Amino acid sequence: MAAWLAMYLLAAVLTVCMSGAAFAGEMMELDGNSAQRVYDMAELLTDQEEEAFEAEIARQRKDLNFDIVVVTIEDAGGKGSQEYADYNYEVAGFGNGSGHDGILLLIDMENRELVLSTEGRAIRIFTDERIETMLDHIYEGASDGDFSSSVEAFLEDTEYYGEKGIPSGQYNYDTETHAVSVHKSIRWYEALLAAGVSAFVAATACLTVKHQYEMKEAPGQTRNLNMAYRADCRFAYDNESDVLINKFVTSQAIPRSTGGSHNQGGSFGGGSSAGRSSTHHSASGRSHGGGSRKF
Repeated sequence: MAAWLAMYLLAAVLTVCMSGAAFAGEMMELDGNSAQRVYDMAELLTDQEEEAFEAEIARQRKDLNFDIVVVTIEDAGGKGSQEYADYNYEVAGFGNGSGHDGILLLIDMENRELVLSTEGRAIRIFTDERIETMLDHIYEGASDGDFSSSVEAFLEDTEYYGEKGIPSGQYNYDTETHAVSVHKSIRWYEALLAAGVSAFVAATACLTVKHQYEMKEAPGQTRNLNMAYRADCRFAYDNESDVLINKFVTSQAIPRSTGGSHNQGGSFGGGSSAGRSSTHHSASGRSHGGGSRKF
């Protein structure tokens, strides 16, 4: 009995070690310092498709100024799909600048799940509503086993929303702490209007002061000024008092709210909003956006 138990424990240890080694091997293939951005470890794409996607991603990364990565896997190493995407994005060193700006598409064949992971400025660009639309388009190909079509849809939407930029009224909503971070920006027409109003007010004030110091009043105004200086001005005070005749006090009970109403869409922490980007934290504590869809 002891011998069988020892053999069982040894087999379990070997299985864990082998799965860990396989997972580590997959992780080592991802390298943010290289030019490669398509990692087809599940072999869902042809060599020609990979080359075409690499060229397209290189162009978009230059134009949009944030990182774009595509990863396919057969084994998630015991991790959830979203956790795998966030973790490997960080470990591989993907992302532009100090904010690690970028977006990653993961096609997880083990968990049959499509995942989008965003970080930095990409969180604000790819709001919840945009993420859901992108997953709709990616799912169409994946549901039929046409993963090349899924990647094409991902890259088309990435460029489209990347060029549109951060939408008006965008804010990040931390699903764990419920903290809200509002994106503050000034449109070009708002800046132009503010500059125009400021210039008009400043010019009006300057011209008014200049005119007053020139002392070029009309003859009638000059005569009135002279009369005011020469007049025998006196002040007379009369004793007056206020008497309170009556006083009325009205009281009204204000019923308390029953708590039946809640914030709806568009409010912070409420329902869905076109401008909201829901975020979560990875194991390292970094903030990510994104979403997932089973297929």
